[in-house]
Amino acid sequence: MAAILPERKKQILDLLADDSEISVTELAERFGVTAVTVRADLASLEEEGFIVRTHGGAMPAFHPKIIERMRAKKEIKAAIAKAAVQLIDDGDTVIISAGTTTALIPKYLLGKRDIHIVTNNTLLLTYARANPQLRVTLVGGEFRPAEEGIVGPLAMQAVEQFHVAKAFVGIDGASAKQGFTANSIESADFVRKMAGQADRVYAVGESSKFNNAGFAKILPFSGVDALITDAFLHARFEQSFTDMNVKVIKA
Repeated sequence: MAAILPERKKQILDLLADDSEISVTELAERFGVTAVTVRADLASLEEEGFIVRTHGGAMPAFHPKIIERMRAKKEIKAAIAKAAVQLIDDGDTVIISAGTTTALIPKYLLGKRDIHIVTNNTLLLTYARANPQLRVTLVGGEFRPAEEGIVGPLAMQAVEQFHVAKAFVGIDGASAKQGFTANSIESADFVRKMAGQADRVYAVGESSKFNNAGFAKILPFSGVDALITDAFLHARFEQSFTDMNVKVIKA
């Protein structure tokens, strides 16, 4: 998926989100292009994972909130995911939490062997199914389309059964006072539980999430072994991690 969609494709996706029954002909008339051009745009959007083709049209593949998050900072998220993969060794067991950045980790695991992933992240299945060297255990529970994640009491109980070498946990926000945060108590509780099942814990998120605390606290900065982020992390946050002997890995 491109970091920024071409404007026409972005508008097509927005129109489909509002009305999945809009036809190719209507789209062509709306944009003043041929039906062939619209079909090419739809084929590209399908290949990039944004839509599912239907007879005579298409519909968004994901919840609008997920689509918006998938569009944003694609190159930065890919770089962070690649950096995370460098910490995964052949034969590792890992937990990966829900999130659009963490979902990309399996995409870059090609070449690694015998990796077992435990996850509540349904978005990563798009990439995991193409890699025969990955074994994926998807925890049961309540599916949240707006998060592409599974949460709830059943999911909490399921995660308690596992012990893994490494956890890669996504964050919605972070601040010096609150540490790593999520946008809901349920998500925060679940991510904290996942982190508790691992020998080593890695927080994964873009630097833009710092100084922008979410609603519910996940872990203090000192509760992780390392932060995997991008090169734009503000120096004062980096110093905070250094003071706590938490490694900062910049993608």
